Amino acid sequence: MARDGSKLIAKNKKAFHDYFIEETFEAGLVLTGTEVKSLREGKANLRDAYANILGEEVWLMGMHISPYEQGNIFNHDPLRERKLLLHKAEIRRLLGKVQAAGYTLVPTKLYFKDGRAKVEIGLAKGKQLHDKRQTLARKEAEREMQRAFRDRQR
Repeated sequence: MARDGSKLIAKNKKAFHDYFIEETFEAGLVLTGTEVKSLREGKANLRDAYANILGEEVWLMGMHISPYEQGNIFNHDPLRERKLLLHKAEIRRLLGKVQAAGYTLVPTKLYFKDGRAKVEIGLAKGKQLHDKRQTLARKEAEREMQRAFRDRQR
């Protein structure tokens, strides 16, 4: 549990590998009862998820929430489309960026904040293969520096 009252459920590490995340937005999620119970158990996957703007609404596609074990006939479809709750001005701004500049909307984090499920979506631009290699090389160099620094302190 973080200091701001939020509890992380899932993080999309692949999004940071495949995209340059330029800006993030916090959005609420429209969920059913069994989905919330399943999220409280931490059973969600954001790996192949993305957000899509249809009309005046933003929808989260491809997010997997495992069925709740005690849900019987009231269980949900694990891959159903889920509506995101954003302000109309934010939706218009995102729509302009996505249509004009070639951005995409990718979920980066799923968490509970003050008892409500929230998703952080990032305005992202795709990385090329050489960008991914540069990122990996930079991370490896940082790890080597940390390792050398730690060994030197011993």
